[in-house]
Amino acid sequence: MKLKNKISIFSAVIRLLLLIIMWFTLSFVIKKVAYKKIENSMVEKRDKFVKNLNTSEINAFIERNDSTELYISFSNLHSEFLQLYRSNNAVRSKDYFVDETRIVENESNEYRVLYHHFTYKNTNYVLEIGERLSEVNELLDKFHLVILLLLTATLIVSHFAQSIFIDYLLKPFQKIIDTKINLINEPELFDLSKVHTTTSDFIVLDDGLNQMMDRIQEQFKKEKQFIANVSHELLTPVSVLQNRLENLLNNESINDEGVDKIVVSLRNLDTLKRIINNLLLISRIENHQYSNFEPIDFQSLISELLADLEDRIEMKQLRVSNTVKEHFVFEGNKTLMHILIYNIVFNAIKFTPNGGSVSVSDSFEEGLYSISISDTGKGMTETQLSQIFNRFMKINLEDEGQGLGLSIVSSIANLHKIAIKVSSELNVGTTFSLIFQEVKK
Repeated sequence: MKLKNKISIFSAVIRLLLLIIMWFTLSFVIKKVAYKKIENSMVEKRDKFVKNLNTSEINAFIERNDSTELYISFSNLHSEFLQLYRSNNAVRSKDYFVDETRIVENESNEYRVLYHHFTYKNTNYVLEIGERLSEVNELLDKFHLVILLLLTATLIVSHFAQSIFIDYLLKPFQKIIDTKINLINEPELFDLSKVHTTTSDFIVLDDGLNQMMDRIQEQFKKEKQFIANVSHELLTPVSVLQNRLENLLNNESINDEGVDKIVVSLRNLDTLKRIINNLLLISRIENHQYSNFEPIDFQSLISELLADLEDRIEMKQLRVSNTVKEHFVFEGNKTLMHILIYNIVFNAIKFTPNGGSVSVSDSFEEGLYSISISDTGKGMTETQLSQIFNRFMKINLEDEGQGLGLSIVSSIANLHKIAIKVSSELNVGTTFSLIFQEVKK
């Protein structure tokens, strides 16, 4: 998952948690404030009642309801009430508030009730003062709705604002990834220019990458130059030695044992010469010395290539099918593309047992042209697959090759920006797919 998405998800979760906390906190605080206001009002009424209390008033209250010794007074709208009655409990408790449901004229309502115990002239009384909570609850419900809308709007607006800011903030980092880190496998194409940013962390990252890749580019240049120079220097003495040994073969004074030794030496010299030539080829490819690109017709190129390998195909009695049919126009170096496809097809023929099959086909997949070379050879393991393009890495120790064939394929593909996809199953076969980035038909 990308850094931007992770930050967005984390931030959204944090904002949601904060909004939930704010929702409950605000609801609790507002309810507390509303209740405090109601309770203060009830306390004022209690004080006013107690202040004006006298015997005649109490008697008047109580005598109005002799059966229960209770006096209840409700306001016209039943929004508040006052209740007074005698108490048999000798112990006076402190004033307290509770929420209670009272039924008045068959109407049930919830009230906030203040209980006040007091003694007047050796008689214990309980005074209850209540305020209906329906108006408060309705007000709280409306407030909750407003808060919910505001918090939701805040969440949505902050999400989009943060997304825009994260995009702006991470733009230099994304540029570093797209134009630099993704090209680390191709040091020659690395862009050493500085990315414009005011974020110090990205400046440090960009400078570090530039310095590292600058040193790697220098080392690559030295390595390529060294390989090219050594290969050139080796070719001349190897050729001279090869000529001398070939001349010695014409000397009639040399016995059979000497001839065998010379032939073995010539064979080793030939192998050494092919390694040097392959190294020179790789060096020239990676130094971009092949610039004469031209349109390539893959149908004719593959047909000619299979014709060149006809003797080897017949010798192993292989079934070869060529179904390349798409008219794809590609501009590249024809010699190098011939070497690329030749090396893959040659390996397919080489590692397919007698009587097996090799097929070459092409197709358009998701708008991209691809050529696939499949065989029914011995296949490769996952470990071998991960090493096939490593220079001098021989995945088959019984192979007489130098391990440079697929390295040359990789270099040519990189030069032409061709992706190579390899799938293989042990003892079943291998498929190499060349995927061309240009979409032309």
